[in-house]
Amino acid sequence: MDFTDDAFVLSARAHGDTGVVVELLTEEHGRRAAYVAGGASRKMKPFLQAGARVTAEYRARTSDHLGSARLEPVGEGPSALFDDPLALTGLAAAAAVVQGALPEREPHPGAFLAFEALMSAFALPDVWPAIFVRFEAGLLEDLGFGLDLSRCAVTGSMDDLIWVSPRTGRAVSREAGEPYADKLLRLPPFMLGAQAGLSEGDVRDGLALTGHFLEQFVFHAQNRPLPPARVWMLERLANEAWTDQA
Repeated sequence: MDFTDDAFVLSARAHGDTGVVVELLTEEHGRRAAYVAGGASRKMKPFLQAGARVTAEYRARTSDHLGSARLEPVGEGPSALFDDPLALTGLAAAAAVVQGALPEREPHPGAFLAFEALMSAFALPDVWPAIFVRFEAGLLEDLGFGLDLSRCAVTGSMDDLIWVSPRTGRAVSREAGEPYADKLLRLPPFMLGAQAGLSEGDVRDGLALTGHFLEQFVFHAQNRPLPPARVWMLERLANEAWTDQA
């Protein structure tokens, strides 16, 4: 059970007097918990923040035991976001969603790449909330619950898709969905193509869409609500002047 892999830190909690248990999202080996000796030290703490990029040397006697890891930092990590509280709130939400949604020890390289892309996007304050929506949609797809936004579930048309069925996750056209508009979820145009741009309310609608299916298909099965960090992110977005789109 030994391997070396690229990873992002999702969380860290104290374990004993000097150690910590970290949750890692590794590129090839999925989500892993590991004990890091000396992780509570002042030297190590900056490298154990959510979003920190590391190289992890992981060891475990068996697949059922808590492994241990030696971590080497890669790049500056989340310290580049310390002057942007809203981006840090988004980072905390993303880490919490990944930690809660992905099963442990199950490879999900697609989720790793999506998290990596989102980490880069946090430096772009006018863009990252929309990329966060795409990140959650990608996570749903990686878990087998992808949304089908290719054509209308009722008519088969690929035009004027503005709704999503909250039961099936399939797109619905304006004409077919109009009689049921109060029961359908809004589909923001940017989720159909990057060239659509952003309009007022699009990010809000996108987060409501992905949040609904994360709750229905992923967290409800665990008898858990969506992570509080995600709720806090929504509140912060709603309170920010930026959110003409949110």
